[in-house]
Amino acid sequence: MTRRRDIGTDDPRVRVRPGRGSRPRTKQRPAHNDAVIGTVIRIDRGHYRIRLADPSLTEDGTGDITAMKARELGRGRVVVGDRVGLVGDISGRRDTRARMVRVEERRTLLRRSAEDGDAAGSQKPVVANADLLVIVVAVADPAPRPRMIDRYLVAAYDAGMEPLLVLTKSDLADAGPLLDLYGPLGVRSVATRLGPSDREDAPEAGGGGRAGLRKAISGRTSVFVGHSGVGKSTLINALVPGADRAIGRVNAVTGRGRHTSTSLQALELPGGGWVIDTPGVRSFGVAHVSSADVLRGFPDLAEVAKECPRGCTHEAGVLECALDEWAAGGADSGQPGESGETDGRAERVDTVAADADTVEQPRTAGDSDAARTARRARVDSFRRLLAPSLEAEDPTIQLGHRR
Repeated sequence: MTRRRDIGTDDPRVRVRPGRGSRPRTKQRPAHNDAVIGTVIRIDRGHYRIRLADPSLTEDGTGDITAMKARELGRGRVVVGDRVGLVGDISGRRDTRARMVRVEERRTLLRRSAEDGDAAGSQKPVVANADLLVIVVAVADPAPRPRMIDRYLVAAYDAGMEPLLVLTKSDLADAGPLLDLYGPLGVRSVATRLGPSDREDAPEAGGGGRAGLRKAISGRTSVFVGHSGVGKSTLINALVPGADRAIGRVNAVTGRGRHTSTSLQALELPGGGWVIDTPGVRSFGVAHVSSADVLRGFPDLAEVAKECPRGCTHEAGVLECALDEWAAGGADSGQPGESGETDGRAERVDTVAADADTVEQPRTAGDSDAARTARRARVDSFRRLLAPSLEAEDPTIQLGHRR
């Protein structure tokens, strides 16, 4: 006779849920070897818009489908730009959903850190697999914020992305001072004027204009960043026909822009490439970036820094920092870009090289004044970028000095 389970009452109206079996749930998951690959182009309240690598798989041939995330991927692990594996219904028909089952390895990852509240210091992924970080800055209205630009540069070097400085509204003020400030870093720059009377062939400070910007981002994945009101959405509307990104005006009282973009979205460029518009922000935390991470963005300085004492922070005034000897024209000094590196970041350094005569000969303490000036400017500019990252590492460090 089967023994009845004791449920604590004899009332027949009480129904008790049967106990769980003793067999544990397996942690093994399917390999999904048949999953198709796509790229996340927009995220909207848990729904992921995907562009398939093979557009012919969808019914309409566009390659655009909507997907949900599998539970095992966890919360917040998928961002715009991620290449993902998909199973299920990939026809793209209305009211159908595919399922994301894995995230492919990322080439680059742009991250930011929270700066206030309970989440202060925590990292947040922003965009994956992008090539360019396009830092959009208004020359005037609103006024440029160099410290914000510095933080974007720090984030770009940490992510392994190439920075591109785009100056808007260059007809309202002189773009020269900003260009001079970031020239020693080897950051490429383009100045633009956008408005009803803008002409494609109009000469602009810094060279390039809108045509130069198109050439710089063509065939690549670019992330447009900048605080509100600098003209990111206006630029994207000019670059991508039919983008129709919302734009706003700068507040005449506060001098600040208003948030118009509310979400990240990747838009395909005519002729190849993608641009990703991001919401305007008032701050961009870099607490996750160390001084060593910043140094990796400067292959020539990283080579010199190998001679520094262990634990050197490379800040101004630090004893025996090899960067000071290099900047002063020591025996092993060389021009920026001569470290032998061949990646994209090393190529940017070529724009800072001094006169060609010094390139042909070994450097000695008798280097030309122009060469020493170029090296000193580069080291000083690099050290300026250390301030935002080192501040975030140690809350006792205030802007410009230690306690």
